[in-house]
Formats: sequence, C-alpha cells, structure tokens
Amino acid sequence: MYALIIPASTPFVLLATVMALSWWEDHILPTPPTDSAEAPAEAPLTPAAGSTA
Repeated sequence: MYALIIPASTPFVLLATVMALSWWEDHILPTPPTDSAEAPAEAPLTPAAGSTA
C-alpha cells in the first residue's frame, strides 16, 4: 500500500515545484531595470482614414 503513495503524489509534487519556482522568480530574483526611453509607446486607437466597416 505504501508503494502507491509515491506514484500518486508525483503530480502534486511537480505542481508544487513549478509553483514554488514561479513564486521564486517573481519575488526573489532581481528585476532588470527598465529604461522608459526605450519603452514602446502605444499607438492611439483611431480608425484609418477612408476605411469603412
């Protein structure tokens, strides 16, 4: 019976590992500095001239 615990718990262990790595990446790893001059500006949402829908 105890031999079934490891195969049954494997998906949960893998899920917990992925979630822990995701949390570690978001909270522990340093974020690279963002340069606002290189950030792309969003284009205004205006329809093109002459287009009819």
